[in-house]
Amino acid sequence: MKIKFLIFIITIASSWTFVVAQERTKDTIGDQTVNVIKPYTPTISDAFKIKDNPKLGDSNTVKKKEIKYNIFSIPVASTFTPAKGKAATVDRAKAVKLYDNYASLGVGTYTTILGEVYLNHELSKDENVGGYFSHHSSQGGIDKLLLDDNFSKTKLNAHYSKNLRDFTWKVDGGIDLQTYNWYGLPQQYYGQTTADTINPKHSFHSFNVGGKINFDDAIVKDASVRFRRFGDDQDSGENRFMAETSFDVPVRDAYIDTEVFVDYLGGSFDTDYTRSGEINYGNFMFGVLPSYQLNRDDLTINLGLRLTYYNDTELSDSEFFIHPNIEASYRLVDELLIAYGGLTGGLVQNSYYDFANVNPFVSPTLFIAPTDQQFRAFVGVKGKLTNNISYNVSGNYTSEQEKALFKANEALTFLPEDYQYGNSFGMVYDDVTTFSIAGELNVDFNRNFTLGVKGEYFAYNTDDQAHAWNLPDIEASVFMDYQISEQWFAGASAYFVGERKDQDIFTDEISDPIATTIKTVTLDSYFDLNAHVGYKINEQLSVFAKANNIANQNYERWLNFPVQGIQFLAGATYQFDF
Repeated sequence: MKIKFLIFIITIASSWTFVVAQERTKDTIGDQTVNVIKPYTPTISDAFKIKDNPKLGDSNTVKKKEIKYNIFSIPVASTFTPAKGKAATVDRAKAVKLYDNYASLGVGTYTTILGEVYLNHELSKDENVGGYFSHHSSQGGIDKLLLDDNFSKTKLNAHYSKNLRDFTWKVDGGIDLQTYNWYGLPQQYYGQTTADTINPKHSFHSFNVGGKINFDDAIVKDASVRFRRFGDDQDSGENRFMAETSFDVPVRDAYIDTEVFVDYLGGSFDTDYTRSGEINYGNFMFGVLPSYQLNRDDLTINLGLRLTYYNDTELSDSEFFIHPNIEASYRLVDELLIAYGGLTGGLVQNSYYDFANVNPFVSPTLFIAPTDQQFRAFVGVKGKLTNNISYNVSGNYTSEQEKALFKANEALTFLPEDYQYGNSFGMVYDDVTTFSIAGELNVDFNRNFTLGVKGEYFAYNTDDQAHAWNLPDIEASVFMDYQISEQWFAGASAYFVGERKDQDIFTDEISDPIATTIKTVTLDSYFDLNAHVGYKINEQLSVFAKANNIANQNYERWLNFPVQGIQFLAGATYQFDF
């Protein structure tokens, strides 16, 4: 009864609370609007699965029998020893030992002797001393000549260098002796009787001394100086002194590369060609070459000027020259195609030494003057066709005032000197413009075979002279080197030189001093093919053989001066250290 009464009381209380709550809710909650953002999306949950393995009630099921294993070990003697692992190695070619010194000697036809010795010795880690000696001579023997054609060239040089902490310096000096013959006697005017009265032999001698210094991390980058004395056995001689330096001039955030040079030339000849008096000359030059390099991605531009002060010390005349010095290049396709161009110029110091080294048959009666290269404009493209093939094609246009040209001297008959029989050359000067197209191709098939081909076509325009004397219209050459095997090596070269113009002038002063015969002569083009082969006996000793002018052309390099025909030479080279 108590329990029933208690339940009745709880029920009445709950009903009263619900009624009160309904009334309170009705009084406090007002109307509201509910916006449904996302509709209800029902999902299906996985059903609960009873994991239980059914029991088989098959009376035929056979109970598995337990199996026991027993291992019966028998010891066996073994002598097997596994090989130790060894790392794989890369086969490398044996390093070639390089020697600091060598001596070479060869003998050949025309009683030719060719010898060279190069020495270099390391006194200490920072000091080196060395020297070079060369000799090339031939007793001649060119067919159908009336005069001797032997020659000899000997050079001797020595040097000493030292490396210090902030700079490196070097001094060197040498002598040079050369002997030639004015053998180009025009046989249409002179015979053996006249030839017997001529002594065509003449010689040149020179001495030079100089030095150079290079600085590390300094405003002044380098400096050099050189003095040369050059003369002949005809009482001619000249002195030349050259000095130059280069340094950087800082301007704000950039640097102006600047070169400064001094070039003095002075000399004399005992007489001029007409034997009217002595020739004296003196030319002094002082120049400054500022330049600035601009780099923008694939574009590189060098902007500069060449400022030169010139003084003729004999005539007490001076001039000031300004020449452009501009070059630019642009990479159109990386290393495959690079376009370049420029506009340059300068005052060229001509000298007796330079003329005699180009043409040793000049007479000791030259007029020496500088050449004003007003400008040289050039454009071209270069690059690589493949990793092994590179090319270069360009066009050039040059304007020069007082360009030096070799020209055959007049042949005389009245008590001439040994060089006045039309068998020597003088210098004439003229304003010349030159247009040329050049091409070059280099092929490196591999480390053992290289090939190079280049050629250039020239077109000249002169002011006073009838032609650009002794300048060819075409020049071409081919070079090849081939390392056949570790012991055998070979090479070849070929040169082609086009036609040249010169004048044949003859004055018979005895018969008719007024009558002078002048003929313009065209020198034939020529092709000169050379080859050599060698065998390396060991690391130090090798033998070689050479053949020159294989086509056996007795062509004339200069008017009335034929060259030797086919020539053979054999010798050996020995490398060593001491």
